[in-house]
Amino acid sequence: MKFSVKHKDKNSKARYGLMKTGHGEVPTPVFMPVATQGTVKAISSQELVDCGVEMIISNAYHLYLRPGEEIIRKAGGLHKFMSWDRAVTTDSGGFQVFSLADLRKITEEGVEFQSHIDGSRHFFTPEKVVDFQMTLGSDIIMPLDECVHYPAERNYVED
Repeated sequence: MKFSVKHKDKNSKARYGLMKTGHGEVPTPVFMPVATQGTVKAISSQELVDCGVEMIISNAYHLYLRPGEEIIRKAGGLHKFMSWDRAVTTDSGGFQVFSLADLRKITEEGVEFQSHIDGSRHFFTPEKVVDFQMTLGSDIIMPLDECVHYPAERNYVED
């Protein structure tokens, strides 16, 4: 992937750029419709193309649980699974570390989740999440992170 700045505003920090991904060029800033589980609700991939959408964002946590790694792998990756030939960003599931606080346990090695779907347990490490996003064929991947709750103790935030 390559990124270049095409124009900078003289009076602010605003800029226009261009990302070159394995699935096309994406102007920035860019609006990415959310395709949490590999689909934007109520809109087909063709309708997204017709609207000029260049990139979508999906969620690795949700894709891991459903439809699952094996189904997406057999389909040939997320792009083929969802009939999308443009760029894809995948989030790590880090927001679920925050939003599913009652269903997870954080350790130094990673996060254990209890599925909100069926109660099964899954352990996510930063490495495992990156590997899964590579299996998806994501153009831009997010590392496993934690959205820290507020208020939070300073030492917790620093950790």
